[in-house]
Amino acid sequence: MTVASPAPAGVARPKKPAPSRFLIAGLAVTAAITVWAAWEIDFTLGPLFENFANGWVVVEQFLRPNWGYLDNAWTAWLETISIAIVASFFGVAVGLIFAYMASNVTNRSTRLYRLTKWFLSVLRSLPDVAYVLIFVALVGVGSLAGILALFIFNIGIAAKLTSETIDAVDPGPLEAADAAGNGTFSRARWAVQPQILPNFLSYALYIFELNIRSSVVIGYAGGGGIGYLIQVQFARFNYENVSAIVISMFLVVLLIDQLSQYLRRRLV
Repeated sequence: MTVASPAPAGVARPKKPAPSRFLIAGLAVTAAITVWAAWEIDFTLGPLFENFANGWVVVEQFLRPNWGYLDNAWTAWLETISIAIVASFFGVAVGLIFAYMASNVTNRSTRLYRLTKWFLSVLRSLPDVAYVLIFVALVGVGSLAGILALFIFNIGIAAKLTSETIDAVDPGPLEAADAAGNGTFSRARWAVQPQILPNFLSYALYIFELNIRSSVVIGYAGGGGIGYLIQVQFARFNYENVSAIVISMFLVVLLIDQLSQYLRRRLV
């Protein structure tokens, strides 16, 4: 075994290359934009310290959660989970159909493909809170508004994730299906669906996780469930009740997240 000889004495190490002018200019522009944005909104941390005494009164109430109030919150929790389940099931089912239409692999019509991509982009352009405000105006406050809002939002997410998976499928089964003379539907059913099914089920569980979190927010906006209960308790200044609900929300979401991760590991 040969041993590398040490570098000759007096030989200087190569200098570290200086950062490129493009990097320096980019950092300068980013810093300037950040300063401009802060100046436009009059950003300051002053109110955080000026109102600390008043805010601490609320914090003290949050630190003393009223655990007994949780007996009144289980019905709202069941409604929240039910909203998430119904919206997830129908959202991912319809999203799968749009996913096939949003991929060149399974959609041979260029016009329909572009129209579907545009439609899904429009769906994803609005957040779920915006949808719930629209449906609250249409059907009133309650779980139906929350289900419809999450349903529309889920279609965009499920279709995007699944269509990207379809684009990356193994072309071998597709070529075999084409050689056998299969039509568009049969080609998608037998050559594409078996390849994407594990990932699609993983996406469905992920969307269900998102719906549990989002249903709390849309409930606050009028979509029913635990979010609406939080809004009512906030309006009545019952911060001890809100604290108990928030802690229970953390535990429920954590349990569902762990269960979903376990199922995804088994499926993929």
